Amino acid sequence: MDILYQDEYLVAINKPCGYLVHRSPIARDAEFIVLQILRDQIGQHVYPIHRIDRKTSGVLLFALDTETNRGLGKDFAEHNLTKEYTAIVRGWIDNNGVVDYALTNDSGKTQDAITEYECLARFELNLPLGKFQTSRYSHVKVLPQTGRMHQIRKHMNHLRHPIIGDRPHGCSKQNRLWKKEFGLTDMMLHAKSLNITHPRTNADLLIEASYFSEYQRVLSILSKGIIGD
Repeated sequence: MDILYQDEYLVAINKPCGYLVHRSPIARDAEFIVLQILRDQIGQHVYPIHRIDRKTSGVLLFALDTETNRGLGKDFAEHNLTKEYTAIVRGWIDNNGVVDYALTNDSGKTQDAITEYECLARFELNLPLGKFQTSRYSHVKVLPQTGRMHQIRKHMNHLRHPIIGDRPHGCSKQNRLWKKEFGLTDMMLHAKSLNITHPRTNADLLIEASYFSEYQRVLSILSKGIIGD
């Protein structure tokens, strides 16, 4: 694992796309389990404070003792921190906005869900699809204000700007296009940074994760045909 930060209380990694945080009965095919790999790598037990999707890359934080785990778990539950994601989505999204759209979880419970977003760049490729002669995309900064399951993925789809490579919340036509033209199977959603108050020192701690190789490759492909700003 690529370790981004480590002290006697915490360790943060840049989780690769496709890795599960821990074993799950709904993903028995998973070969790479972050919890086990990291535990073996640093030689001690780790406590996952939060989760990010298997298909999502980026900052993932673990506690190294139960007290730290409790403290930070409370901060995550009460949203006393800042999480920043980036995503590559279909179409030209607005410059910025807020999605306030309740989501229903797998248990049938409807929960409030709020996501802020800001457009970082717009692109247009000479790539026909359907009735359109070109294909448009946006690179988006996303700040989830709540932590619902698949919140960013569902909210981007709600805006009609689904994330490239997302299944099942994305656009199947775009996903097929990117797989056919560029061999892309990964989802373009990245947990870019996490800003917390250290539970033991009370210091401000900003942890940032670089883009994984496929994300960088997609940005490179798009930048060759950039039109917007």
